[in-house]
Amino acid sequence: MKYQGNPEFSHKQHDKIGILITNLGTPDAPKKADLKRYLREFLSDPRVIEVPRLLWWMILNLVILNIRPRRSAKAYGTVWTDRGSPLLFHTQDQADALRQKIQQTRGDTVLIEFAMRYGSPSVDSVIEKMLQQGVRKLLVLPLYPQYCASTTASTFDAVAASFLKQRLIPELRFINHYHDFPAYIQAVADKIRRHWEVHGRADKLIFTYHGIPKRYLLNGDPYHCECYKTARLLAENLGLTKDEYLVSFQSRFGREEWLQPYTDKTLMALPQEGVKSVQLVCPGFSADCLETIEEIGIENRDYFLEAGGERYEYIPALNAEAGHIDMMAELIEQHLHGWSACDDTAQRALLATQLGAQQ
Repeated sequence: MKYQGNPEFSHKQHDKIGILITNLGTPDAPKKADLKRYLREFLSDPRVIEVPRLLWWMILNLVILNIRPRRSAKAYGTVWTDRGSPLLFHTQDQADALRQKIQQTRGDTVLIEFAMRYGSPSVDSVIEKMLQQGVRKLLVLPLYPQYCASTTASTFDAVAASFLKQRLIPELRFINHYHDFPAYIQAVADKIRRHWEVHGRADKLIFTYHGIPKRYLLNGDPYHCECYKTARLLAENLGLTKDEYLVSFQSRFGREEWLQPYTDKTLMALPQEGVKSVQLVCPGFSADCLETIEEIGIENRDYFLEAGGERYEYIPALNAEAGHIDMMAELIEQHLHGWSACDDTAQRALLATQLGAQQ
């Protein structure tokens, strides 16, 4: 095996700390071919679909990839902007704002980049870029507040796979969740309060999260528990009683049972229980994307109103708001504790000079 190196490497090069934030990913364009390529990569990940590989290969390639790309392209077309995919540009904005904030105190000894688990820019390409720029200590922050094997662990897989090709492996720290980080809870609660100041409150506040198959929970995935803990902490921060909020799960796929209650079924039933107005927030999403804008903002709104609801509001994700950037910076600084960018540079340069003199 040939391991990648850096042809421009110098033993006198100053070491740097790298901070890599990651999100799920997005197609390059809202077109069938782009969606097919993206969905093939996404749905081929065994962390995402835990089904025997041969059986799933046939289902994916013979059925799903011949049907879903066209439908998904149409959905993406409804949320695409002049800047492209919302998830992509929101994550770019987060990285830019985070870079500006952290470099105010740490200078250019710290590099901040972003990558997508699926699609572009890939985790592999961004890590390669950072190593070429002298990163010797790498902190990875997947922007999933609640740990899930399908998202967080899959990101770790991508990072590890990139390291398999490298000659020089950096020190690694990996943040695997922040579902109960106080600054995160405060940032989401403040977002909800600002919405209330403008729009008032609804009969019910719904914390809705992306679903996963129930068997993942039964096999030990903590995602379900962390979602409920986030919701409880937010409710406590907001002073809500148990009757004023609920938790639900959206985006199920296939025929097996997923985490319940389901968001769509819940919204269809609430008007018959006397709940005429709802506000939904997605505490598992760091940035708005197809799922929050189209599925929660539009599709589920129709379910509620058609069932007799009268007022439906989606409270947007934190995106690149100042409070969110402050929270991420605080979380990152906590995990950078004890790391200095230039610990070994001077010693390495001295040894290189001595070696050159001997030759």
